[in-house]
Amino acid sequence: MQLLNFDTSQASVNTYGQKQTQNPIVQGGKSVFSKLLIVKSFTSMLFGDNSLETVGELTYGLLETPAYELMAQHLNQDSACAALICDRYIPPAHDLETLLTLPSNSLGYIYAAQMKKIGFDPNLHVGMTAKSDAEYVELRLSQTHDLWHIVTGFDTSEIGEIGLQAFHLPQFPYPLATMLVANSLISSTLMAPEILPRLLDAIAQGWQMGKAAIPLFAQKWEEGWEKPLTQWQAELNIQPIRN
Repeated sequence: MQLLNFDTSQASVNTYGQKQTQNPIVQGGKSVFSKLLIVKSFTSMLFGDNSLETVGELTYGLLETPAYELMAQHLNQDSACAALICDRYIPPAHDLETLLTLPSNSLGYIYAAQMKKIGFDPNLHVGMTAKSDAEYVELRLSQTHDLWHIVTGFDTSEIGEIGLQAFHLPQFPYPLATMLVANSLISSTLMAPEILPRLLDAIAQGWQMGKAAIPLFAQKWEEGWEKPLTQWQAELNIQPIRN
């Protein structure tokens, strides 16, 4: 499971946001649509549809709930996170070939090698904008999702993904993470109870790791590509998962 491509949902949020202040009927309809979208996508995921499109629908629906605004307010209580949100920090495009010239133990090299291996475009978010703090937080989280995997050591298997989602929760009340963790527990109980012990272990590990770590959201990873991964982990107080 990988998290959403924010491309489509970001454009939709901007369009709806402009209308919201102009038309209370549209605002009410939007709220109903968002709730229906949450129910639809959550139910689809219960039965095994963990596609980017479905997770994107869930995220789009959640963005219209008070939970996302409360998440942004929570992050704004930390001065470093607040500065990032205020500046709407989005770095320039990543050049993977340039990053691959860095030392092999550096964050930049390890990130570029992983992106090349899975064939993922790291520049999907270049040029995107966010009108609200909540939209920016989701955009930045989506952009740096693979970096969080690398730094924490959680792999991209479904269990590893849920472990990473659990990591978010003691750091800030991330609505998408709570929904994904809850969905995984319900789905596993109904469809694959044999994996519950491993899933619960991953959730517990993620929670404890996130509780001990320095806020990851505040990091400008792109300004420290050359720094060894182990140095990043030590500075962030992370004992990574060893796969």
